[in-house]
Amino acid sequence: MKNGTSVVACLGSSTTAGKGQAFDWIGELARRPRNDGIRFLNFGVGGDLAYNGLQRLPNVLVCHPDKVVVLLGGNDVLALVSRKVRRVFAVFKRLPREQTPEWFRENMRDVAYRLKNETSAGVALCSLPPIGEDPSSSDSFQRELNERVAEYSATIKAVAQEEGAVYVPFYERMREQIATDPGPALTSFRFFPFYRDAFRVLVLRKSPDEVGQINGWRFHTDGVHLNSRGGMILAELVQGFIDS
Repeated sequence: MKNGTSVVACLGSSTTAGKGQAFDWIGELARRPRNDGIRFLNFGVGGDLAYNGLQRLPNVLVCHPDKVVVLLGGNDVLALVSRKVRRVFAVFKRLPREQTPEWFRENMRDVAYRLKNETSAGVALCSLPPIGEDPSSSDSFQRELNERVAEYSATIKAVAQEEGAVYVPFYERMREQIATDPGPALTSFRFFPFYRDAFRVLVLRKSPDEVGQINGWRFHTDGVHLNSRGGMILAELVQGFIDS
């Protein structure tokens, strides 16, 4: 606690950054009266993989946070499943090696280990939201996304247990909600729709919810980024961690 203010640092990718077509769940938490004594620090950077989050960890450490929320891995899944994404991330995110489940585990373990040993903060690791909204899809791309998101979420849970961090079951909660009324499948990854949706938000001033409705998603704006319905699930789970 610093001068009566508690510091909560959030480390992640575009879902954490909460810009453009991604719902700002951190802003939602910051606006709540119950969190008036909390300073939220957003360390979300679009496109980051677990490796990139690990490289940026010193920025989190110097803030001496009281609690840290980590949500990394969605881009690791996309890079593993999509050759197109893998090529782009390899260049723009300066990845030193090919994406593998083992490397993801190493990076997440290092993030959790350093946070527990180099800070006095409570640490929470969030599992991953589903990519696409068809949990029983017969499409090969969506099916592999489903399998890898489940696999990487299980890895996050195991790392949390090994390193003494709190596990936030975001994957489980979202999957339960999606299972009650499945939405469309994400059958391929194309960059153009993401740029188009960014234009809709930044230029046409449409909300993530409006973009999601245009695209036919219930919890996403585009199959990857969360709208308010998906983001509020995460906000409530993180609120529980903050209150604990």
